Amino acid sequence: MRFMFKFSFPTTDESNGWIRDGSIGHKMESILGEIQPEAAYFGSVDGSRGGYLVIGIDEASEIPAKLEPLLQELGATVECSPVMTPKDLRAAIQSSQ
Repeated sequence: MRFMFKFSFPTTDESNGWIRDGSIGHKMESILGEIQPEAAYFGSVDGSRGGYLVIGIDEASEIPAKLEPLLQELGATVECSPVMTPKDLRAAIQSSQ
């Protein structure tokens, strides 16, 4: 099953420092290495720095481990929603008929 993680982290002296000194790149590479998203998009989220990660998860018990790097490294706010590809959606529609 795929989930989309919408995340944002506050603009603070600390996060502004990550941008200025370039350490945000290392933080994000480390997080992406741990989480292994299928897709990743970054930009403004609800007026803050953030992004969207699409992650394949086999068991619900994996969700906390996927969230922790965002929470611990960035102090992010995270929303998690199940999502489908067009192929998944077609299969769901066919199975409900």
